Amino acid sequence: MDRINQKAEKNISAEFVRIDKVMQAEPLDYAVIVDRISQDVPFYRAALKNAAICGTAVINNPFWWSADEKFFNNALAVKIGVPVPKTVILPSKELPDDTTDRSFRNLAYPLDWEGIFNYVGFPAYMKPFDGGGWKEVYKLENKEDFFDKYNQTKQYVMMLQEEVIFDDYFRCYCIGGKHVRIMQYEPRNPHHLRYEHGKAPASKKLLETVKDYVIKLNQFLGYDFNTVEFAIRDGVPYAIDFCNPAPDAEVTSVGQENFEWVVETAADYAIERAKKQKDGIDNLTWGEYVQTSAAKTPLISIKKAKPAKADVSVGTIDSAIETDGKAKKEKVVKGKKAVKA
Repeated sequence: MDRINQKAEKNISAEFVRIDKVMQAEPLDYAVIVDRISQDVPFYRAALKNAAICGTAVINNPFWWSADEKFFNNALAVKIGVPVPKTVILPSKELPDDTTDRSFRNLAYPLDWEGIFNYVGFPAYMKPFDGGGWKEVYKLENKEDFFDKYNQTKQYVMMLQEEVIFDDYFRCYCIGGKHVRIMQYEPRNPHHLRYEHGKAPASKKLLETVKDYVIKLNQFLGYDFNTVEFAIRDGVPYAIDFCNPAPDAEVTSVGQENFEWVVETAADYAIERAKKQKDGIDNLTWGEYVQTSAAKTPLISIKKAKPAKADVSVGTIDSAIETDGKAKKEKVVKGKKAVKA
């Protein structure tokens, strides 16, 4: 917010969103809202949908955010050619509230556990299909370990996922579906040391592949602000986690250099969206999955797609790598507020 105001763009200012009432089909009078909290506050999610239908550009699209989850993300990645670990989804161990055994008469009992275990293999990870923040995540060594942990998962709908034993690991910010920040990362370190990886810089070829996958995933999902994590096994980047529409960006965890990139790029992008915002129309970002579905066209075009234009930077702590590109600023074309929530 402060960075937007420091840029002093004509007729554009930023402030924390203030809501004193929400009436149906009545606007909040903001050109752009950057959402960092509605995943925890359903009232805000509903208010943002109402703002969006009145013309506010909400970052990220609250309708898609409500619909999305990690298992679908994996299925979409497979369809668009991005490698992911072998994954299955499991019904909750306990019945959801207000359901009975008859609610699950379409579900075979027992499940084909041997088929599931043969497909995924062990060791494996089990985690909620729509969770985050490393909550309710289990590492499993064998099927006995699986059943012991699965029996503790209550009403969570879980995913069972192949473990990717990695040689390297990256966490990548993507803003606007085109601005990418690639950071080497060590998820096995304590949280505050995960960017202190001590690894040699990655090859340009690998970084180019990671960049392409980051852009492809976010353009098909339609996220304006997201992170993607990759585990590198035998030179192949496997997308591990890419449903993070309110990602961690605290300077104490990501470091000053990466934090500065996020703040600067997010500010420029919010201003860009404010300039493009038009009253009376939908100003949300809709991913290629939704667009192709609505148009009844193939998910992947037969024609060779043009490479996406993007700027990419590589963030390191131990080694410096040159930045490949830099975001461009545009002239002012719109006089409303760009704001953060």
